[in-house]
Amino acid sequence: MSELERFQLDRDKAALLVIDVQEKLVTAMAPEGYAQMRGNIDVLLQSADLMGVPVVATEQYPRGLGSTVPELQAACRERVVEKVSFGCCGEPTFLESLKSLGKSQIIVTGMEAHVCVYQTVLGLLEAGYHVHLVRDGIISRHEVDMLIGAENAARAGAVVTTTETVLFQLLQTSKAPEFREISALIKNK
Repeated sequence: MSELERFQLDRDKAALLVIDVQEKLVTAMAPEGYAQMRGNIDVLLQSADLMGVPVVATEQYPRGLGSTVPELQAACRERVVEKVSFGCCGEPTFLESLKSLGKSQIIVTGMEAHVCVYQTVLGLLEAGYHVHLVRDGIISRHEVDMLIGAENAARAGAVVTTTETVLFQLLQTSKAPEFREISALIKNK
C-alpha cells in the first residue's frame, strides 16, 4: 500500500459513521457549533444515501442520553449500535456490524470529539481501517477538547478532512450521476 492510499476515498470501499449525536448530549454543546456540525452530518447522510454508502450510527447509553436527534434519526435508523464503552470498538456488535459491510474506509463524524470520537478513531485504526475524520462534522463541549481530539487523531494516523472534501472524493467526477444533487446540498449547507 502506498502512503497516499490512506488519503483516498472510494464510495465502494467507504462507510459513514455517526457517533452519539443524541438528544441529551446536544444540550451541552454550543448551539452554533452544534447546528453547523449537524448540518454537515445531514449533508453527508443525504449524500451517502444518494451514492449507496452505508451508514452506521451509535448511541451511548440511550436510556440515559436519549436517542439520535430527530433531525438525523431517519437517515441513521438502518444500523444503530447501542454502547456503553466510550470507544465504539469496545462494543463487540459494533465491529461485527462494520465487518459485515465489507468496507475498508470509515468516514467518522459525531461527538464528543475528544472522548467517544477519538477513542473510536484509535480502535478503527488498530482494527486496520482507513479513517477519515470529518473536522466540520465533530464537536465537543469545549473547543480546546475538539481541537486536541482532531489533532491527536491525525497524529495517530487518521486523515482529518472536511465534509466537502469527502463528498468530492466520493464523487470523483462531475459526470457522476449524483453530482448535481450533491452540489446543491453543498451550496445550501
